[in-house]
Amino acid sequence: MTRDTNPRLREQYCFGCGRHNPIGLHLVFEKDGDTGGVSTWYTPRREDTGFPDLMHGGLLALLLDEAMGWAMYADHVFAVTAKMETRYRKPVGLEIPVLVRARIVRQRGRRIEVEATLANPTGNVLVEASSLFLRMDEAQESRALASFRSGEGGEAWR
Repeated sequence: MTRDTNPRLREQYCFGCGRHNPIGLHLVFEKDGDTGGVSTWYTPRREDTGFPDLMHGGLLALLLDEAMGWAMYADHVFAVTAKMETRYRKPVGLEIPVLVRARIVRQRGRRIEVEATLANPTGNVLVEASSLFLRMDEAQESRALASFRSGEGGEAWR
């Protein structure tokens, strides 16, 4: 099994992973053989500050949500976040890499349950999340895939 995820899915304007967004995070996820999901490393920048010298909690949630989305993309599932619960266990500083991982826990019809963690380089979990995603209907999924294929980053949604 290859560790690569579909690079065409990054041909968009998504703030988390889209390569066309000039101020985005440009995250690149790989398949994670340890969890059956995906993972990526991210180094918090000064621009990511919330409380002084700490990463903004909203951006931490964004990293986890993005990872959970990519866990589904890697499994050829396209869904949107319906509910997300985030637990901030320890503060996340700046300029120290963090490992973000996510995996699908359960699928029942349109309902997909996904979990994610954000850990420091020694493996201590700093933030964790669980989410309920709802799979797109066939028409919505077709529009999303057309958007990815167009390279326009969302033109199909307008």
